[in-house]
Amino acid sequence: MITLRGLTKRFGTATAVDGLTLDIRPGQVTGFLGPNGAGKSTTMRMVLGLDRPTAGQALVNGRSYRQLRHPLYEVGALLDATGIHPTRSARAHLVAMARSNGIPARRVDEVLDLVGLDGRAAGKPGRALSLGMGQRLGIAGALLGDPPVLLLDEPVNGLDPDGVRWIRRFTRDLADEGRTVLVSSHLMSEMEQTADRVVVLGRGRLIADAPLAELLAGRPSGTVRVRGPEPAGLTALRDRLTAEGATVDLDGTGLSVAGATAARVGDLVYELGVRVHELTPVAASLEEAFLELTADSVEYAAGPTGGEPR
Repeated sequence: MITLRGLTKRFGTATAVDGLTLDIRPGQVTGFLGPNGAGKSTTMRMVLGLDRPTAGQALVNGRSYRQLRHPLYEVGALLDATGIHPTRSARAHLVAMARSNGIPARRVDEVLDLVGLDGRAAGKPGRALSLGMGQRLGIAGALLGDPPVLLLDEPVNGLDPDGVRWIRRFTRDLADEGRTVLVSSHLMSEMEQTADRVVVLGRGRLIADAPLAELLAGRPSGTVRVRGPEPAGLTALRDRLTAEGATVDLDGTGLSVAGATAARVGDLVYELGVRVHELTPVAASLEEAFLELTADSVEYAAGPTGGEPR
């Protein structure tokens, strides 16, 4: 379990993490989300003793990282997949990590097999590893001590689709074993398929901490997409839906309807005699929830597409 109490980190006049209090519990995958600069990486670094908190505590199973005698047996982490000496082989890198924590050498081969790095890949020097191989090696390092707590920062970066699916299943299996699994990612679609619980930061502060299902249940019920070949019919449908209080975007070939059920849209299509080729309910997504939650917390935002530059 990871316990954060009033965790704060300032760099000069800038506050990276601001009074963060939460528990990351075992037996579930917790998605750690936030815009760039939200404080996710700084929080992970404080949990791992790499940054000293300005105030508050970050504990792993009730103790600070600095109090752990053999930390790899307690917590494993992937923060930077490129953190390997360019001339040292992947296997030698893991052997050095194992020796530093009194881990038997046989465990190196076990974790290499777990993450799918064969003998040829394990013999490559760090500079010859692809980003995907580096990610797998970083995860192997995190698993060396068979720890009950795991922190993974953007673990799917550089992985091909098969690797992404493997990470998804692997983190799920680790949580099902009763481990604490904290995964930071910017890929909302991936988190929606992986996380049991979601923690969202914005400007260093806690915005949300809830089960994924509860977070999505609290959002609007989604939209209805309508596509058809008759612009006049779509316009009439839009006007009728708007009159009933729905929010409708018309792009020429279709409608996006919020605030009306697919059944009601279908009834109006029939009533108005509008010919349609598609009528699809689109469920609320984690991406939509995330964008709504963090709208006031982004460091910068892109302007509207098209038009004259400003």
